[in-house]
Amino acid sequence: MTTVLLLTLSNIFMTFAWYGHLKYRQAPLFKVIVISWLIAFAEYCFQVPANRIGSYEFTTAQLKTIQEVITLTVFSAFSVLYLREPLKWNYLVGFVMMVAAVAVIFKRW
Repeated sequence: MTTVLLLTLSNIFMTFAWYGHLKYRQAPLFKVIVISWLIAFAEYCFQVPANRIGSYEFTTAQLKTIQEVITLTVFSAFSVLYLREPLKWNYLVGFVMMVAAVAVIFKRW
């Protein structure tokens, strides 16, 4: 659970670094880049330990899959709550497909 928690925190920071500035389109691009890099530094402080800790329990493909599912979850919430964008039905269908991919990747064949 430590890995999942750290990856979730990491994704929250990265989502704000990558997309948070879209709410402030009038801000100068240089300022947005600098602030995004500062936020991304915090993201790495969670991401690197998450992958290091997780590597003892998961393969790298599994770690990446976990990260992608967390990313979609965090981004969906961010998009709706912060950017006030609707969550469309096709996004949900795509998310279900990702969950199916997780099942395939984590199944012991």
